[in-house]
Amino acid sequence: MTSSSSPSQDAKRTAHAYPEGLRADALMEEDVAWSHEIDGERDGEQFDRSERAALRRVVGLSTELEDVTEVEYRQLRLERVVLVGVWTTGTAQDADNSLAELAALAETAGALVLDGVIQRRDKPDAATYIGSGKALELRDIVLETGADTVICDGELSPGQLIQLEDVVKVKVIDRTALILDIFAQHAKSREGKAQVALAQMQYMLPRLRGWGQSLSRQMGGGRGGLATRGPGETKIETDRRRIREKMAKMRREIADMKTGREIKRQERRRNKVPSVAIAGYTNAGKSSLLNRLTGAGVLVENALFATLDPTVRRAETPSGRLYTLADTVGFVRHLPHHLVEAFRSTMEEVGDSDLILHVVDGSHPVPEEQLAAVREVIRDVGATGVPEIVVINKADAADPLVLQRLLRVEKRSIAVSARTGQGIAELLALIDEELPRPEVEVEALVPYTHGKLVARAHTEGEVISEEHTAEGTLLKVRVHEELAADLAPYTPVSAG
Repeated sequence: MTSSSSPSQDAKRTAHAYPEGLRADALMEEDVAWSHEIDGERDGEQFDRSERAALRRVVGLSTELEDVTEVEYRQLRLERVVLVGVWTTGTAQDADNSLAELAALAETAGALVLDGVIQRRDKPDAATYIGSGKALELRDIVLETGADTVICDGELSPGQLIQLEDVVKVKVIDRTALILDIFAQHAKSREGKAQVALAQMQYMLPRLRGWGQSLSRQMGGGRGGLATRGPGETKIETDRRRIREKMAKMRREIADMKTGREIKRQERRRNKVPSVAIAGYTNAGKSSLLNRLTGAGVLVENALFATLDPTVRRAETPSGRLYTLADTVGFVRHLPHHLVEAFRSTMEEVGDSDLILHVVDGSHPVPEEQLAAVREVIRDVGATGVPEIVVINKADAADPLVLQRLLRVEKRSIAVSARTGQGIAELLALIDEELPRPEVEVEALVPYTHGKLVARAHTEGEVISEEHTAEGTLLKVRVHEELAADLAPYTPVSAG
């Protein structure tokens, strides 16, 4: 028969059973009596030994240089950044302007720029981009400013990225990754998101890294056998294969979306509606100009790449001719080729247009550089044969000498201000003059029972004169050949 005893009596027996020096060890045993009434208030909340020995995550200590367990893109949670540039060609002012643009990109992505440094070199260092000695100096700047990210003004190779991170001990990204992050933030449409995702995967594929077990072998793919024979794939190889599969799927989806846009484009061609594409440097005021010309109500913000998804709006010339106006994605110098490739279908709006309004920021310190960067991308998408009007925007804030220089150098150019409306009427007249005109001039007396032909003459052609008579509508119009053939039966027979 068992007997019960009180907790206090058990504690006394335990004290007598152990020598004095072992009493502390005995008190640590799990079967030592414990009373909630006696010990609860003194010891507070109790935990199991397993919980006390477990690892506890301390929030806010991550450096983001830890392993990635799946195919995931290291999010650019930029807060405090230091900018680094390598000056290889041009003047010191050119290098400063390039770094200033990088700072604007970083701020658009949500970063606080703490410092920026430039190194003069013949070419970037193959190992650490700026050289081992300067990398150590950069580490001191990072420690001094408390930065958590370094942004390089160029595209780093995977080796440069790894070795520079090893020296500075914080996350390092390049200009391409920064632009991709901005695009990811601003993409709203399904197609825009798909294009950004494709560009991100193209960028990340050669830059996947693994630590520890991420490089270990997975089981082989052979059939049967106790452990499926063969060396198998490493984890990083599996990740690369998954990325390639996702990229193939994304390309198919973008191709399907391209088909829908091509159908709309063919409809405009069938109706002979001229198209005008607005192209230009990011933040040059393209969306503001679109709103001023059409009242489209597109988002306008003083930020780089504020508008990412293309917008097509209907507009009318002063003479009454209809045309479409398309706002395209903004360009920037050294635009990553991943983005040019991913957004090629969207940029086809520029190549298929009848006229390009090339918008440039007249208040920029070096607008000629913006013109050159945009024309390089226009050449990449095969739109060099499209007529171009250079629209020098922000004329109200520009230096008059800069405006005069641009107007003198660019033969087909006009200075406007989308904010105040200055020069907009002259721009509309210039668009009317430059748009392709129907090739056939016809005079026809259309019966009132065939009003559709009159409506087509207004929408598809250019009405020179119109008079309502007792027999019908007397039209003098300039139209394309197809409509001219439909109007031919109503051409009045000349007297005589």
